[in-house]
Amino acid sequence: MQIPTLASMAAEGKKPDVLFWVGCSGSFDERAKKITKAFIKILNHSAISYAVLGPEESCTGDPAKRSGNEFLFQMQAIANIEVMNAYEVTKIVTTCPHCFNTLKNEYPELGGDYQVQHHTQFLKKLLDDGKITLEGGSFKGKRITFHDPCYLGRANKVYEAPRDLIKKLDAELVEMKNCKSKGLCCGAGGAQMFKEPEKGNKDINIERTEQAIDSKPDIIATGCPFCNTMMTDGVKNKEKEDSLPVKDIAELIAEAEDL
Repeated sequence: MQIPTLASMAAEGKKPDVLFWVGCSGSFDERAKKITKAFIKILNHSAISYAVLGPEESCTGDPAKRSGNEFLFQMQAIANIEVMNAYEVTKIVTTCPHCFNTLKNEYPELGGDYQVQHHTQFLKKLLDDGKITLEGGSFKGKRITFHDPCYLGRANKVYEAPRDLIKKLDAELVEMKNCKSKGLCCGAGGAQMFKEPEKGNKDINIERTEQAIDSKPDIIATGCPFCNTMMTDGVKNKEKEDSLPVKDIAELIAEAEDL
C-alpha cells in the first residue's frame, strides 16, 4: 500500500491536508492493522491529501495518563507536539477514540492545538461531500448493532456519525440495551486494556457482548480498536465467532465499496 509520510512529503515541499494518526493498536496489533488498512483504502479511493508520521509517531500518552503517570504522559505528549508543530500540522484524523480524546482535549494545554476528528466523523464528511458513495451491497438488510466507545460517545458526545454511516449501508441499525449516553464500557478503557481484570462474577466485556447478542445482530460494529478486541473476545467466549463478526465502521465501508 502506498502511504505517504509527513517527512517524505516535506522533502518534496508538499503539505497534506490531514495527518492520519495511526495509534499504537493500529500500528502493532494484528487485528487493528486491518482497520488501519481499511481506512487507508478509503482515503486512497477518495483522493484525500493525507500523510502519516510513520516512525516519528509515538504513543499519545493516553495509557500512561489513565494509569496515573502524568509525568510520562507529558513527556510523550510534548515530544509528539514538537514533531507535529515542526510539520505545521493543523488537522488530524484517527481511528482510535483514545488518541482522538487525548489529542483533542489534552494536547492544547501543552501547546498542541489541532482540529481533531474521529474517523467516523471524517467518513461522514466524505460521504456528505460526495467523496465516497455508499451502497449497501452485502450489508443490505443486515442487522447491525453499534457499540459506543466511551471516549467517543460519553466523553465527546459523538453518537450519530457512526450510526449515520451504518444506515447508509442500507442496514438495519439495532440498538443494545445500553447505548449512546447510557453506553456500557467494553472494559478496556482507563489503561485496563493492558492488565488482567480484578476478580468478580463476570468480566465487563462478557456483559457487553451479551447485550449485543440480545439485540440479535448479524454484525457487531465498533469504532475503536480496543473495543474491537474486547467484543471479539466476548464473542469467542460465547463460541459465536463463526456466526457473529465484529467489524470496525471503516471495514464495513471498505467492504461495501469493494476496495
